Amino acid sequence: MTLSRRPISRRDFLGSAAAAGSLGFTPLLRAQAKEFRIGLITPAGHSWNRAALHFAEDLKKESGGRFSATVFHSGQLGNESAMMQQLQSGALDMGWIQAAELGSRVPSVAAINAPYLVRSTANVAKLVRHPAALKLLEALPRETGTIGLGWGITGMRAVFATRDINSSADLKGMKLRINPTPVYRDFYQSFGAAPTPIPTPQVFDAMANGQVDGLEADLEFSWNARFDKVSKAMLQMNALFMPFAPLVSGRVWATLADKDKALIQDLVRKALNAQIDEIVATEGGHIEKFKATGIPMKVEPATSVAASIAEFDKLWLPKAPAIAELRKAGASL
Repeated sequence: MTLSRRPISRRDFLGSAAAAGSLGFTPLLRAQAKEFRIGLITPAGHSWNRAALHFAEDLKKESGGRFSATVFHSGQLGNESAMMQQLQSGALDMGWIQAAELGSRVPSVAAINAPYLVRSTANVAKLVRHPAALKLLEALPRETGTIGLGWGITGMRAVFATRDINSSADLKGMKLRINPTPVYRDFYQSFGAAPTPIPTPQVFDAMANGQVDGLEADLEFSWNARFDKVSKAMLQMNALFMPFAPLVSGRVWATLADKDKALIQDLVRKALNAQIDEIVATEGGHIEKFKATGIPMKVEPATSVAASIAEFDKLWLPKAPAIAELRKAGASL
């Protein structure tokens, strides 16, 4: 039997569209649906990853399923340099990238890594929300082709050493594993340390076998890696912290409607606020855990700070003038 066919009328089309709409599948929604791929270098369970996952959950819920996001942790999409290239080309939608990587590309952004902007994690939380810190992100679209949506944080960084140390004066001659950003390099070299770049997964063994004399890192990461087991002392310098910025590819951002940009900005801000508050709230617990191990814990004397600031700023203020504004903001907190 042959079935006769007739042209599809406008009434037929509208009726089909209405039926599809009743099931939640309108052509418009299909066209706008998107999955965002988010890359990070931090391991599963890290506070940055948890924040990214919370953002992904909220994005799917608040967009009615129109948007979704998949989080790729532990550098599954490459290191931060590789992810920046992917963001610039549009091959990666979002990356939660350390300020160290951004500062190596945009010197003005390196200002956020300057030492002694603040002296406590509670004030780190305030500083990264300050207009002076958020203003640094304005250079990213022009310089990197990415959109910065805010700052998240780690707590203040500490030095873990395989020998006894009581202050920064004892860093002289130490082979110290640092985050390989120029700001950190110059800061630790000013104490006579020998900055030694080693891939993060190899640091524990490098300390155990004497390849390096110590490392500097935030407390969350250091406790998870149990650097206390290969250290004889821990020095809380209360000098440095490492923020990160959730970035969106500029190419991807340009395809989004204004209301969708606003939704993403709001949800990222919500995730960052929760992440920042968590770091502040849990720092005391990490300190107590380290105390319970019996590792000697020292604090950098405040008398050492002024000279360090003057030496650092003499070198870095010409490169990153925003340091002055950030110091002013930090002093007001």
